[in-house]
Amino acid sequence: MSGRSVMPLGFAEALDLPLCIDVRTSARALGICPATAYKLIRLGAFPCPVLRVGGQYRIATAHLLLALGIEERPVYAVPVADDADPAGQPDDAHPRTSKEFT
Repeated sequence: MSGRSVMPLGFAEALDLPLCIDVRTSARALGICPATAYKLIRLGAFPCPVLRVGGQYRIATAHLLLALGIEERPVYAVPVADDADPAGQPDDAHPRTSKEFT
C-alpha cells in the first residue's frame, strides 16, 4: 500500500459528477481502494455495471448513485433569466415593500 489515503467523495461532490466516470473516481465514491475496484470488476462483482470503452473502464454516474442508494438528484433553484436585467423579469419576481401599497 502506498501509505496515502484519498478522501472519499462527499455528497455534494457525488451529485456534481459528470455522466460517466473512471474507476478511481467510482472507488472514491464507494470508499474503497482503486485496486479493490479493479479486482471487483475482473471478478464481475463491482456493485454497478461497468462499460469497457477502448482500453478503459467507465462507470455511468447514474448507476453508481443508485448503487450508493441515491435514487434522485436534488433540483437546485437557479435563476433562468439574467439577474442583470430586472426590467425583463415579471413583477412578482421582486418583493414589494409596504411603501408601494400606500
